[in-house]
Amino acid sequence: MWAIDYQVDVTADGRQIRFCNIVDEFTREALATTAARSFTAHDTITLLDKVIAETGRTPQHLRMDNGPELTSAALADWCRFGGVSTEFIEPGAPWQNGYNESFNGRFRDEFLATEQFNTLLEAQVLAED
Repeated sequence: MWAIDYQVDVTADGRQIRFCNIVDEFTREALATTAARSFTAHDTITLLDKVIAETGRTPQHLRMDNGPELTSAALADWCRFGGVSTEFIEPGAPWQNGYNESFNGRFRDEFLATEQFNTLLEAQVLAED
C-alpha cells in the first residue's frame, strides 16, 4: 500500500509550490517528496512511474484523498491497466491516511518550517536531498 498526498508551501516571492509525497505504508519509507508549481494527474502518473522504475516495486494499492488529480480518469486508467487498486479516504477524514499524514507533519515541521525557498529548483533539490 502506497499513500499519496500533497502539501503546499511558497517560494520567497510568494509563488506556490506543491510537494507530492508518496509513502510506502509497509516499510514507512518516503518514496517521493517531489516539488513542482502544480501537479496534474499526468504529473502524478509520471512520478509514480519514476518511483516504480527506481524501486523496482509496484504497489498493490494506492491510498489517497479525493483531490481532482487523484480522482481523474487518467489515474484511474493507469491503476486499472497496472493492476493497482485505489483506496480513497472519506472527505474530511485525514486519519484514514495516517501514515502519509504523519509523514506530512514531520515534513512540515522538520523541512518546510525551517527552509525558505528562493526558487522552485532550490525546493526540488532540497526536497530530494
